[in-house]
Amino acid sequence: MEERASLNRTLKPHWVWAIALGSAIGWGAFVQPVNWMSTAGPLGVILGFVIGALLMILIAVSYGFLIKSFPVSGGEFAYAFASLGRTHAFICGWFLTLGYICIVALNASALALMFKFVFPKFVENVQLYQVASWNVYLPEIIIATVALAIFGYFNVKAASFSGRLQFIFCCVMIGAIVFLTFMVGAQPGAGLSNITPLFPTDTTAFAAIISIVAIAPWAYVGFDNVPQAAEEFNFSTKKAFGLIVFAIIAAAALYSLMIIATAMAAPWTGLVDAGYIWGTGTAIQELLGTTGLLVLVIALSMGIFTGLNGFILSSSRLLFAMARAKFIPEAFAKVHPKYKTPYWGIIFTVIIALFAPWFGREALLWVVDMSSVGVTIAYFYACYAAFSFFRSKNSSGFNPDIHTDSPFKKVFALLGMVASLVFLVLLLFPGSPAFLGVESRIALVAWIVLGLIFYLMKRKQINNLSQEELNYLILGDKELKAKKD
Repeated sequence: MEERASLNRTLKPHWVWAIALGSAIGWGAFVQPVNWMSTAGPLGVILGFVIGALLMILIAVSYGFLIKSFPVSGGEFAYAFASLGRTHAFICGWFLTLGYICIVALNASALALMFKFVFPKFVENVQLYQVASWNVYLPEIIIATVALAIFGYFNVKAASFSGRLQFIFCCVMIGAIVFLTFMVGAQPGAGLSNITPLFPTDTTAFAAIISIVAIAPWAYVGFDNVPQAAEEFNFSTKKAFGLIVFAIIAAAALYSLMIIATAMAAPWTGLVDAGYIWGTGTAIQELLGTTGLLVLVIALSMGIFTGLNGFILSSSRLLFAMARAKFIPEAFAKVHPKYKTPYWGIIFTVIIALFAPWFGREALLWVVDMSSVGVTIAYFYACYAAFSFFRSKNSSGFNPDIHTDSPFKKVFALLGMVASLVFLVLLLFPGSPAFLGVESRIALVAWIVLGLIFYLMKRKQINNLSQEELNYLILGDKELKAKKD
C-alpha cells in the first residue's frame, strides 16, 4: 500500500476559531442588511439568525463527535465515506467543493463592489459588457484578481501563516463592528425609533422569520471549515465542538449588531425604498460621514479577507482529501516541498474563482444561491454519519470497535438531520419564502449533470480500490473505527 500524504500540525485553537467565525462573517453581514430587512424587517432578521444559529449548533454536535473520531482533512467527504461508502462520499465532496469555491469567488467580487461604492470614478471605467443587466468594468476584475492572488499566496506559504492572519483579521473586524454600533447609537439623529416597524407590513412575522432561517446554511457556512483543517490541529480534537459553538454564537451576535447599526442609522423602510447599491454604506456615511464609512469599510474588508482566507484553506483541503483517495486527479494531493501545504488545490481554487468577476455579480449570485443546497446536503451527511455511530449498547448491531454508546447525542444527530432536511425543503419547495430562482435551479441541475458525468468517468477507478486501501487513504486507518467519547 502506497504511502499516504499528510499535512503538518500547526494550527492553534484560536486560529481555528477565527477560521470558523471569519468564514461565517463575510461580505453579506455588511452588504446585505437592507436587503434582508426588506424581506423580514429588523426583528425578523435578528430572530431568523438566532434560530438559525440554534439549528446550526444542533448540527455542530455531530461535527464535534466526528472531528474527534476522524481527525482528517476532507470533513464531510470523509464522514460520508465512513457511514455510507464511496459513492455518497463523492456526491458529498462534489457539492461541497462547488459551495466552497463559489464563496471564494463571491468574496472576491464583493471586494470589487466595495471599491465601486467608495471609489466609483476609479472603478466605473473601461466598461467591457453587461451580464444580466450588471455592468462589468475592467478595474473591478483587476481588484478581484489581485485579492485572489494575494490570499492564494498566503495559503501556499503556510497554514500557520494564514491561521495567524485570520485571527488578526477577526479581532479587527469585531472591534470595528462594536465601535460602529456604539458610534451610530450615540448620534442624536439615530436611535431605536428608526427600527420600527419591526416586521414588513406586507407579510406575516412567521413568514418573515422563516425566510431568514432558510439562509442559515449560507449565513453560517464556515464553521464546517473546522473539520477540513482537523488534520492540522496542534491541539486535542476534543476542543473542536466548543470552538465551533463559540464561533456560531459570535457570528449570530455580529450579524445582529450590523442589523441594529443599519436600522438605527436611518429608517430602514426608507433605505429599502431608495434602492441604494449599498444601503448600509449610504446610511452610515450620511449619519457619521467619512469617519463612519471608513470604520464600516475596515469591517467589510476584514470580513472579505477572512472569507477569502478561510474558504481557500478549506477548498484546498477538501480537494487534497479527495485526491488522496483518488476520487479526483492525484496532483491535488501533492504538498509543497517547502511549506507542506496542498498547493495545487490552492492554485486550482484561485484559478476557478478568477473567472467569476468576468461573469458579473448577478450571474454569480445565481450559482452561490444554488450552492446553499450543496452545503446543506453536506450538513445532512455529517449528521447521518454521527447518527450511525451513536448507538445504545442494547441496540441491535452494536459494535464496540465502531459505535459509541451515546443515545442522548444520537437524538441531537437526528435533530441535525431534520434541520438539514428543513433547510433543503425551504430552498427547493415551490412556494417557500426561500425557494431558489429559476437561474439558480438551472445552475443546480447543470452541476448535478456535470457531477454525474465526472463520476461515471471515475467510477471504475474508484471501485477498483479495496475497502482497506480507501480506509487508509481517507481515514488514515486500515480499519474503520470511531473513537469513544
